[in-house]
Amino acid sequence: MAMSLPGEILPNPEHLPALVLAYIGDAVYELAIRQHLVARGITSVNRLHQETIKYVRADTQARVMHALKGELTEAEAAVARRGRNARSGHPPRGSDVISYRYSTGLESLVGYLYLSGQSGRLEKIIALARQVVEEG
Repeated sequence: MAMSLPGEILPNPEHLPALVLAYIGDAVYELAIRQHLVARGITSVNRLHQETIKYVRADTQARVMHALKGELTEAEAAVARRGRNARSGHPPRGSDVISYRYSTGLESLVGYLYLSGQSGRLEKIIALARQVVEEG
């Protein structure tokens, strides 16, 4: 379920721009990965950072999006497409434009699922993402 402060009303995620969904999704995804790594017993902050990078890099997130092909509902695929097609500026150093766009699609999807309170579905998507990374 989406976290909010008392009295705070969250906007309908279907009406938010794709890059706003990606902004939220980026934070949610990275927090989920960090929690996963700590749960695996990694306690060195340096190692946590290095391991986290493996999961959150644009090329890795693009691989996750390709692995999700055929697994998404029509609504989820539409959100991911909106994120992928959004004009978000220049990709980070070391990433190509196509991977960056697909990673923005994944982040948009994660943000959408989080803000719409679809925690079960969000957990499945993040579990698949972890599986893609861990299987290489």
